[in-house]
Amino acid sequence: MELVLGNVALACGLIIGLGALGACIGIALMGGKYFEATARQPELMNELQTKMFLLAGLIDAAFLIGVGIAMLFAFANPFVAAAA
Repeated sequence: MELVLGNVALACGLIIGLGALGACIGIALMGGKYFEATARQPELMNELQTKMFLLAGLIDAAFLIGVGIAMLFAFANPFVAAAA
């Protein structure tokens, strides 16, 4: 039982940590490409900004889904009942 709880804690940390890292890298790359695109064509800045914020929300939503799954494993762990 302790082994299961230890592995679940490790898995939750990896889910949240790697999800946060991926979301940060994705938003950073998207922001950099947005600045490049607005420097090349400043007249498209408003349309590009709308699309950038929409994609930033989707990237954050994917990370928050991972956080939700990690919280499910942390607080309502289905593996503890199977191990007992």
